[in-house]
Amino acid sequence: MQIRGNSLTRLIVVAFILVMTSAGTAFAKELTTTPQDQQTRTVPDGEKVTKFKGIVVKRDPDSFTMSDTMGGPLTSVLLTADTEVKSHKKGVFRGSKEYGASYILRGLRLEVDGVGNSAGQLVADKIRFDEQDLRSAQALKATVDPIEAEMTEKFKQQQAEQERLAGQIEENRALTAQAQASADKAQQTADHANNRINGLDDFDPIKTVVVHFTSGSASLGPKAKATIDEAAAWVKTQNTKGWVMAVIGYADTTGNSQRNIDLSERRANAVIYYIVSKYKMPLNRLVQPFGYGQLEPVAENKTKAGRAKNRRVEIRLMVNKGIAGTVTSNQ
Repeated sequence: MQIRGNSLTRLIVVAFILVMTSAGTAFAKELTTTPQDQQTRTVPDGEKVTKFKGIVVKRDPDSFTMSDTMGGPLTSVLLTADTEVKSHKKGVFRGSKEYGASYILRGLRLEVDGVGNSAGQLVADKIRFDEQDLRSAQALKATVDPIEAEMTEKFKQQQAEQERLAGQIEENRALTAQAQASADKAQQTADHANNRINGLDDFDPIKTVVVHFTSGSASLGPKAKATIDEAAAWVKTQNTKGWVMAVIGYADTTGNSQRNIDLSERRANAVIYYIVSKYKMPLNRLVQPFGYGQLEPVAENKTKAGRAKNRRVEIRLMVNKGIAGTVTSNQ
């Protein structure tokens, strides 16, 4: 069964994003921090860049950081008073719409034209995006921002409590061993809480379930449903504390690239709809789906058998270390 209504699907799926944690920040923290092992792309001074596509992963007042859809190096984009921000044109009779720079949000897929500066940044001349992607990013912001504010306040309270305890320890060196042991226990509790927060963007893969589709179709056939049913039965036997599920769609090279991207997204949505409707999967366990189209094939597209393997959806089961409480003290 397919999910109809692309706009409605995106808004529903965005509501799932990042809310699977007990504190609700696993992916919210990921969107606000730059991975230490991810390289930063330097744009040579004076070099012109056109139609550079990617996703906004961090937003600052006068700039933002974006990553291309393949997860490559991060690029810093500088906004100026002359930066033109518009939506893509929709056909001959519907032109683009102008937007302010404030509409550039985390999670927004966009396209940038600009030139490099002496600091290695891309100074944006033009920015274009799809209005449907903007609505998804706005829904993401509405979900994540309150959670981030709550976690920031909790973290400040923890820091204040630690400082209070440290001050008491310093002022009461002559206290009995029992009082010292109580203070040490409180410190260990605070450290453990910090370690869990630090582990909210740390995931371990558990299992990947592959669901195959017929050519040109996003409908789940009997074999595809049986694969999901078998995986669901296995999950019921496991301790699923801290688990999340990422659903990613793919296509073979039949047809044009844009059609395959849309088809792969519809396949991912079909799998999610089946799991949620049949097994009542909690929505906070789902990560925003993504369609890679014909990218990342697992087999050669030159053969019929290879194309059949590439027409797939991958259900990636992962566990969040921060929520599961498996983060070590030195992490």
